[in-house]
Amino acid sequence: MSTEYEALTLTRAHRPQAIAEAAAGRTRRAWPDRDRPLFVIAADHPARGALGVRDRPMAMAGRTELLDRLRVALSRPGVDGVLGTPDILEDLLLLGALEDRLAIGSMNRGGLSGAAFELDDRFTAYDADSIAAMGYDGGKMLCRIDPEDHATASTLQACARAVSALAAHRMAALVEPMWVGRAGGRVHVDLTPEAVIKSVSVGQALGTTSAYTWLKLPAIDEMDRVMAATTLPVLLLGGDPTEAPDVVYARWQRALRQPGVRGLVVGRALLYPPDDDVAAAVDLAHSLLPSRQEA
Repeated sequence: MSTEYEALTLTRAHRPQAIAEAAAGRTRRAWPDRDRPLFVIAADHPARGALGVRDRPMAMAGRTELLDRLRVALSRPGVDGVLGTPDILEDLLLLGALEDRLAIGSMNRGGLSGAAFELDDRFTAYDADSIAAMGYDGGKMLCRIDPEDHATASTLQACARAVSALAAHRMAALVEPMWVGRAGGRVHVDLTPEAVIKSVSVGQALGTTSAYTWLKLPAIDEMDRVMAATTLPVLLLGGDPTEAPDVVYARWQRALRQPGVRGLVVGRALLYPPDDDVAAAVDLAHSLLPSRQEA
């Protein structure tokens, strides 16, 4: 472990109040205006026990390596900020990596990857009050919907309450709805246009108001049909990068042409590219983002 990371651990051990101090003194960034897309790096996967990337089952297990990669990504031109759980965002705070960057708190991480209770997705990380107290810019929640799993009902209710609470603070709620099922005991996402459209229809109606709701959706081939199902702003997610990078980037580029798509929230595909060149992967993704005037 480097001297810098040893100092980080010592600060956590002896001056935990430094986290709140760093949050209070952080230089904040304004949410991008209507003429510029949003570009956020996602880093909340480890909290769900999802550490694998492609053929590397423990790729995200090394915390200091993950922090190194995040710091490279956040330093690149055009990157607006990061989405993460308290442990990661607080490490980045103490390292000074959240200066002039958006910070979005990941909220429900209790549905651990591969667990029997995966769809009973408890809110075990941030809540709206803690996100507001830290001076962050919004909250993200995963909302997996399985019509054959009773746990879906409690997850829907919890997500609805979180959307309402974030709106009460006038903070963005990033809702990631997914229509899912089980095969061989494992949860799988249904990426057919019909399933994504159904997930959009449910996700956008959560909460007492949708005034501050953004949707976080997969980029699929028939994105025009998906976007016809909503008037809410949409951010594209990266997902588990199992395909070749050029195939993934081409799909993002096509989806980004849709008028309601307002940017990217991508993690593993950019933090752990096949050649491990994080800066090049982030720069390439940024080059796909359109700049447009909207009436």
